[in-house]
Amino acid sequence: MEDILRFETVSQYNAFNNHKTLHPLVSVIDFSKANPRRLRKTYFGFYLVILKDVVCGDLRYGKNTYDYQEGTLVFIGPGQIFGTDGGEELYQPKGFGVVFHPDLIKGTSLGQRINEYTFFSYQVSEALHVSERERQLVLDCFSKIQYELDHAVDKHSKTLLADNIELLLNYCMRFYDRQFITRESANSGILERFEGLLQDYFSSEKPQTVGLPSVTYCAGELNLSPHYFGDLIKKETGKTALEYIQLKLIDVAKEKIHDPMLSLSEIAYGLGFKYPQHFTRLFKQQVGMSPKEYRESVN
Repeated sequence: MEDILRFETVSQYNAFNNHKTLHPLVSVIDFSKANPRRLRKTYFGFYLVILKDVVCGDLRYGKNTYDYQEGTLVFIGPGQIFGTDGGEELYQPKGFGVVFHPDLIKGTSLGQRINEYTFFSYQVSEALHVSERERQLVLDCFSKIQYELDHAVDKHSKTLLADNIELLLNYCMRFYDRQFITRESANSGILERFEGLLQDYFSSEKPQTVGLPSVTYCAGELNLSPHYFGDLIKKETGKTALEYIQLKLIDVAKEKIHDPMLSLSEIAYGLGFKYPQHFTRLFKQQVGMSPKEYRESVN
């Protein structure tokens, strides 16, 4: 059986890191207080925002280029398994983190918006690399949350805790927008690879054997998480990854419609549609006329 360390509650994670539980649903952790540990796959039943030093030994970033060296933010959502088995070698964790349970934000503005923070589904290699000024803003948000934890619980506590976490996540969203811009050359390379991937896909037998290319498939082929890939494409093109795939599909369809030897049903099946009427519906949505009307207009 695979050796996975499991944390279902905030108090369990506090105990593991030698921290006192001041609130059952949220905590600010100084990882330098934790005992030395070894790398293990770990399951989390709550949200984590972890500020790490880039040189910290418990995260692996492969051969990625860092925008800054002051620190790195990693985001983990409930139900995720994080990390890797690293043998018996011990290391001393460093950095700070905010941990909060989904129950904390129920009925709050943050609870309504939490799915907008798609970086909780990013891979470790897609972590957020921050400047010193950004790092200080993050630590300031951590301090505000800690202040509320040190304050006696009253009717304002839940709202203020959730609001300060939301402020932190909004700053992180801004910092990610900055990172997408500062890595524009790398991102354009991904866009070119995405274009080439779609071209190769529609030129192969995969549409007939696999079906239409999905966002998840394309992200996997480019070694990116679906949410990071989707956010990157949206930032670069103004279109969602699905819209981009559909536009490419329509371009290929138009080329095939020019061939009078192919029936519209053959074109639909050849593009990966299970039913020709689904192809007709999408084509009309994108082009403003049916495939049949388009064929008649160009011939």
